Amino acid sequence: MRKISWTLSFSTLGALWFSVSCADDSYRAQMKGLDEQVQEIKSDVLSIDAELRRLEEKLLYPSNTHVALFIALAKDDSLRVDAVQIQIDGKLAAHYIYSFKELEALQKGGVQRIYTGNLPTGSHRLDVSVIGKLDGGKDYAQTQSFALDKGIEPKLLGITLAGPASGKSIAVSDW
Repeated sequence: MRKISWTLSFSTLGALWFSVSCADDSYRAQMKGLDEQVQEIKSDVLSIDAELRRLEEKLLYPSNTHVALFIALAKDDSLRVDAVQIQIDGKLAAHYIYSFKELEALQKGGVQRIYTGNLPTGSHRLDVSVIGKLDGGKDYAQTQSFALDKGIEPKLLGITLAGPASGKSIAVSDW
């Protein structure tokens, strides 16, 4: 009788363990399916976000009024730029103070987008002011004005900065 009771108990425990194991496998499969659905939804949300950003840029900066200004340093120039200020038609468009790492990136050939905005077609005045230090530690400040003709297409302008030794300390060109 005792032997039958032990066998019955052991059989019951085995069946219980098997049912828990099956339930555990079912739970894992269900969680894996949920995880895949979450990843799919996350991917969809990221693609929707990217599309919304593109649409927002088209809405905020239509191609017929879009203007972007970029800053670069002249190659092999020793000017250390501390700050740049840009005015369009006498209104402040951008003012930027450079950190050491940002200046280092510009000196290695990097380019900074300093302004993105809208301008109506026609002629405009662009004033660029630079404050910095020359090779010997002497303070340097320069301001120049340029004519900016905005057509119906987007306008991308590169502003190249250099010290007085290069002859042209601020140069503006279409990009």
